[in-house]
Amino acid sequence: MSVTAETLCTAFRGERRLAAGDALSVARAVRAALDAEPDGPPVLVFDDATGKVVDLDLRGNDAELAWRLSPPPRGPGRPKLGVVAREVTLLPRHWEWLNAQPGGASVALRKLVDEARKGSETKDRVRRAQEAAYRVMLELAGDRPGYEEAVRALYAADQARFDALTADWPADLRDYARALAADAFTNSGEGG
Repeated sequence: MSVTAETLCTAFRGERRLAAGDALSVARAVRAALDAEPDGPPVLVFDDATGKVVDLDLRGNDAELAWRLSPPPRGPGRPKLGVVAREVTLLPRHWEWLNAQPGGASVALRKLVDEARKGSETKDRVRRAQEAAYRVMLELAGDRPGYEEAVRALYAADQARFDALTADWPADLRDYARALAADAFTNSGEGG
């Protein structure tokens, strides 16, 4: 996964939070911790938005580290607009309707997709929070007491049960899992 200097991350060394913030600051803190204690517990760095483990290349000095985390420079010419051509298979009646819309098929499809996205924003935010919290919990708490029940509570949007099951986990781990899971409980009626 692509990480830039601005990506918000959290690093753990065992069950202890080592650093949190932008990827460059976290990478510097991780490198310093590994230099100070090379035989300590392993370090895992998580993308705060997705809960996915990210691999930071810690080689070289600070300038080289910053350069590797910088987005690639833009070349001359027009900037990319993000347009990606893909194939869509529709029935003839669908194409007829799309082509009859003001602006044609592309404009109509973009409007339909935008409407669908707006209609599912809350559901998508809950799903992203559940997935991010689950990924981190699997990596850091998979062998902890109450882990499986905490996962069930997370996906059931039962915040009170989730909080109770994670209460005895190490503070850094518990607090990070709860922070990532916060949006999963927005519609549970039990806080958020």
